[in-house]
Amino acid sequence: MTIFWLGQSAIKIQDKEVTIAIDPHDKTGLKMPKFQADLLLISCDKDGYNNTKAIKGTPFLINGAGEYEVKNVFVYGLRSFLDKKKGEEKGVMTSYVIEYAGVKIGHLGPIGQETLTERQLEKLEGVDILIIPVGGNPTINGTGAVKIISQLQPRIVIPVHYKISGLKTKLEPVDKFLKEFGVTQSEKMDKLKISKKDLPQEETKVVILNKT
Repeated sequence: MTIFWLGQSAIKIQDKEVTIAIDPHDKTGLKMPKFQADLLLISCDKDGYNNTKAIKGTPFLINGAGEYEVKNVFVYGLRSFLDKKKGEEKGVMTSYVIEYAGVKIGHLGPIGQETLTERQLEKLEGVDILIIPVGGNPTINGTGAVKIISQLQPRIVIPVHYKISGLKTKLEPVDKFLKEFGVTQSEKMDKLKISKKDLPQEETKVVILNKT
């Protein structure tokens, strides 16, 4: 499978048999590419995460907690929070676990909590690839991301939702997260092509994706 970053927390996961779209954005200052997908996952029903019109075709829409299976893709949506006070300030959202072709991907969306609950840990345990916001305002920043990564210990981390050229929202740059995580060198690429056999075995690898 191949993973593309489309800006903010928008992701495209593509394989020969299926295409998955996550959190297509609008009103961000960034251009959201339009493409056809089989599944569309929305983590937060707010501007910047729910531009369903950007996705062509008739995708199966998932926008809340629950278990789903579509075209051999298993998706688990779990209730998460947009703030550090269990949703009391900014409300709730949905984080996702996606299992396909033997690879388990965690997409946290614009999560605002710095520590995962036992329930969330139970569902996210064993994720191979973790897609996590690091730029703050309103998500967790690099410090919060490091805390969650230490809880899950994934094999690959893809940071998203950080400052890039053209973005209207004021976010922290990804370099602050890298420094917090202790990464001196990170691999930058346009897309991540990965299969189960390619997953790193010994330590967590940080992959920086260029916006598509």
